[in-house]
Amino acid sequence: MQIDSARLTAVVTAAGALLATLSACGPALSGPAPGPAHGAPRAPGQAGRAPATPPTATADRTRIPGIGDRLHRRIPADSRQVVAVYGEGRDSADSRVVLYTRQGPYWRPVGNWRSHNGRDGWTTDHHEGDERSPVGVFTLTDAGGVLADPGTRLPYDRAEHAYAPPAGWDEAHQHDFDYVIAIDYNRRKGSPPRDATRPWGQDKGGGIWLHMDHGSGTSACVSLSKQGMAFLLRTLDPARDPVVVMGDAATLTA
Repeated sequence: MQIDSARLTAVVTAAGALLATLSACGPALSGPAPGPAHGAPRAPGQAGRAPATPPTATADRTRIPGIGDRLHRRIPADSRQVVAVYGEGRDSADSRVVLYTRQGPYWRPVGNWRSHNGRDGWTTDHHEGDERSPVGVFTLTDAGGVLADPGTRLPYDRAEHAYAPPAGWDEAHQHDFDYVIAIDYNRRKGSPPRDATRPWGQDKGGGIWLHMDHGSGTSACVSLSKQGMAFLLRTLDPARDPVVVMGDAATLTA
């Protein structure tokens, strides 16, 4: 039987691109295991710092708590939904996600979940493999996952086999991508999260998502509970121009 070499090449290329996208959110596949300070699961009874907590609401309800002028100016004027990711520290994998909605001039929190970010913390200059989540303000335009659409207004790409973690990943990571929301860092808006196109080049990393939590730090993504992901998917609305504002607490307030 003859095989169309051009078609075979295209299939292999697509598979490789998909694996690269999934690996951007996956567990460390080589090198020493991360210690507890980098978000690895703690042994029973092992002491650890409390998870990050969102800043206390300020008197000025026209501002999102804990977000300084530099990043506040980058939130689009028309945005009425902000997912704020408050990192515990620059080198910490612990964080908290708070969803804010704007009603008139005022922002109010409508959801709050413990979360994890890159296992080595945060960076303002993200590169492939640094295992730090990028600090910044990014739009949220596309979603997908293994599970059926829970009722989102975002374009939802259900592709069970495409989002299934590679066979070599351990059991703790097998449901990471049941629900995902693409963070528009170095990606093509309007395409499924699994699209591995990186407009700024491979070295700047990519495939950074909100996805389901496995109890420890990620390669660069932000992870939270299944309930939290389902709530975000049902609540985020393209008509409200949702964005994520993410980073460690000190950098967010700068």
